[in-house]
Amino acid sequence: MKCQRNKFLLQRKNAYLNCAYMSPLMKKVENAGIKGIKQKRNPAKVKVDDFFHESDLLREAFSRLISNEDPDRVVIIPSVSYGLANVCRNLPFSDGEILVVEHQFPSNIYPWQALESNGFKLKYISAPDSDRRGASWNEEILRSIGEQTRVVAIGHIHWSDGTLFDLVAIRKRLDEVGGLLIIDGTQSVGALPFDAKEIRPDALICAGYKWLLGPYSIGLAYYGPAFDQGNPIEENWINRLHSENFSGLVDYQELYRPSALRYEVGEHSNFILVPMLLKGINQILKWTPEKIQDYTKVLMQETIGELNDLGYQIEEETYRASHLFGVRLAPNVNGEKLNDAFKRYRVSVSHRGDAIRISPHVYNDEMDVRKLLKAMKEPIFAS
Repeated sequence: MKCQRNKFLLQRKNAYLNCAYMSPLMKKVENAGIKGIKQKRNPAKVKVDDFFHESDLLREAFSRLISNEDPDRVVIIPSVSYGLANVCRNLPFSDGEILVVEHQFPSNIYPWQALESNGFKLKYISAPDSDRRGASWNEEILRSIGEQTRVVAIGHIHWSDGTLFDLVAIRKRLDEVGGLLIIDGTQSVGALPFDAKEIRPDALICAGYKWLLGPYSIGLAYYGPAFDQGNPIEENWINRLHSENFSGLVDYQELYRPSALRYEVGEHSNFILVPMLLKGINQILKWTPEKIQDYTKVLMQETIGELNDLGYQIEEETYRASHLFGVRLAPNVNGEKLNDAFKRYRVSVSHRGDAIRISPHVYNDEMDVRKLLKAMKEPIFAS
């Protein structure tokens, strides 16, 4: 794959290596939003089918992305916390252990903490302090799953440093104890291959404004059969059976729409955000997550080697993603001086926990990477 910078409106003077913070909008995504705004100028042109058609297309596109065969298991949500709230409300357990990893993103912690007053207990699995950090962390997660484990709530990768978690092995171990696998895919789905048939998540929750290349305040969630008979966190008209029959809406329905559709946010027929996210996902399907991984791996490979030689610490390739990885400071690097260098070279990255999080995409090129390397060398050679 060649660099896809021409599909975006990024400024050349800035090296934006920070997609894990927020993706830039592609031109076509921006245009889809503008078209949606213009459509609202004349509501007479908004037909009944418009409330459902593009939402269905979005479900189908996301299903192709995650290898899900049933689009009715995919729903539109406004945020990860919303998607997880539906999960927490409908767990098929009354007590037990919920396993999470240390320093997980707050939206995948607070909903579980709220359950601790109801008989559940959170168990945090800390990152090991060892040279085999990724491997040892995965081993410890598998060892920690036991007869009291009801849920493993985890990302495909760790959001702060890109550590890969072996979801297939975790799924297999959970099958042995009857536990659920709840995945926050926000920092992986769209850039890292995800196969729902192989991983078999009970729920997969994704914000749309990062690796799905969509706008803010919209996301997608997959809910498996464990949640088919649950009660959603909100009661809205459009999630009820026969909601497409506008003339019959006063004939109140007790039944929800089938499968997971009961969990969709009210007013999910967003005529601005839905087509924007659909454009983003359709472009990802053309590129494919596999090619995105290949592109970012090749782009960063030489620089990662140089950073290792300078004393920076980066997880071994087997246990980290290519599109998002953490760099821990070399002993002789002053953090404040490094931040100053990032600003001076106009390099955008994130500081998360004890790591500098670097998250390239297909709009980045060698010029961006050279700026990054210059900035990270400067505090060492200036000392």
